[in-house]
Amino acid sequence: MASFPPRVNEKEIGKLLLNLVDHTEVVRDLTFAPDGSLILVSASRDKTLRVWDLKDDGNMMKVLRGHQNWVYSCAFSPDSSMLCSVGASKAVFLWNMDKYTMIRKLEGHHHDVVACDFSPDGALLATASYDTRVYIWDPHTGRILMEFGHLFPPPTPIFAGGANDRWVRSVSFSHDGLHVASLADDKMVRFWRIDEDYPIQIASLSNGLCCAFSTDGSVLAAGTHDGSVYFWATPRQVPSLQHLCRMSIRRVMPTQEVQKLPVPSKVLEFLSYCI
Repeated sequence: MASFPPRVNEKEIGKLLLNLVDHTEVVRDLTFAPDGSLILVSASRDKTLRVWDLKDDGNMMKVLRGHQNWVYSCAFSPDSSMLCSVGASKAVFLWNMDKYTMIRKLEGHHHDVVACDFSPDGALLATASYDTRVYIWDPHTGRILMEFGHLFPPPTPIFAGGANDRWVRSVSFSHDGLHVASLADDKMVRFWRIDEDYPIQIASLSNGLCCAFSTDGSVLAAGTHDGSVYFWATPRQVPSLQHLCRMSIRRVMPTQEVQKLPVPSKVLEFLSYCI
């Protein structure tokens, strides 16, 4: 349900337009569909995601149910066709946003999953968890392609499911599709490459909570529990022609279609981010 004041003119810019009031618990995250449709998804501790149409005065179009506990975060794929939602009790769900149905649940984490982000071509999905890990998934198959560990040696599932000082709080994909940033409770910011299982650069940060790359990928911003925002220059490199071609192909072809291409197996592996 939405309640809203009358339309405003330019002199009243900044005034409240809509108040969406159907959630019954804390709203943890919001994400707009990237296609410009003004579709908004909200994630809440009431165990639901709600889909709102802001072109239709904030009409609630759908309630997505499936989480058995808090929903921490959600993210659209770049083409707006898929939504990832993550939450407590190891939950990682993928949703078809054309039919508003669940595609699959991704299994692998051992603790609450608190952040997620798609790569710019939609071929990869990053999830961050209190189990000290960031996983890079193929969202089209549910396969884990890469693990970025924040504790060495990696904790056993029993330890990973408990308290430790390596809880990962946030993860973000750079717009070059090659780099990922993560924040953890060990007072570190880590920069990763998708083809390396160790961080290529580390910076110190206390009480890190969230992070995001600038549009050109040159800067990472990170917010903290104590109200500060810090900025770092990020690792930069010129993407190879092969990677740029891969991203162009993967923007329009899911893994299942890529696997049908009449090309050598090594090319298929590269296009599928398996090497």
